Amino acid sequence: MTDHESVTARIIIADDHPLFRSALTRLLEEGSGLEVVAQAADGREALEFCRRFGPDLVIMDLSMPNMDGLEATRALRRESPSTIVLIMTAYEDPERLSEAVRAGAGGYLLKTAHPQQIVDAVSRALEGGSPVDEELAMGLLSRLAEERLGEVRARSPVLPDLPPRQWPRSALLRALTPREVQVLRLVVQGYSNRRIAEELEISTSTVKNHVLRIRAKLKASDRTQAAVMAMEMGLVSGP
Repeated sequence: MTDHESVTARIIIADDHPLFRSALTRLLEEGSGLEVVAQAADGREALEFCRRFGPDLVIMDLSMPNMDGLEATRALRRESPSTIVLIMTAYEDPERLSEAVRAGAGGYLLKTAHPQQIVDAVSRALEGGSPVDEELAMGLLSRLAEERLGEVRARSPVLPDLPPRQWPRSALLRALTPREVQVLRLVVQGYSNRRIAEELEISTSTVKNHVLRIRAKLKASDRTQAAVMAMEMGLVSGP
């Protein structure tokens, strides 16, 4: 059950394949009682529907005509930061996942996922989780770590060849409280706010406040980016 159970969550599906849109609509409406309020054939149409319906979540394909999923995600995050974007694509490519995270996507799934995995991922995203295919996530972390090391080397040519976990991070560790580190570890593992609250025996609102403070300290736009930063900088252990 999600925090949205009292009011049915409103979903928009953006994909240029009509058969996939129809199948996904049936899966979500029949399997989980969610409401698909619109189906968009491209990114531009997805933005128009979002302005009209104000959805809770958009399931966004990456490769679409007129405006692709990444561009649409960036625009949607600017216009409606509270709307969750869940990328669903056929591409097993950490580089595209990296671009999606930077664009503000709250999760990333492959179209080959089992139907129940898709339903679970949508529920987790609506609860505040960050569903990401595990193998893709590990590839993303490796890529981002390489990028960060390259940036640091460019700024400091004398920096030795150190893995990301050995970069100086004492300031950030001092900035995070022990409780925030606990919360961040569970965020990295993909826990929703409700599951974190149960695990730590605190209220959901307290968890939300911790997550907001963590994002502010890490200068992360959302919990997914906070988790990625925590992993690549060695602030917490991985799943």
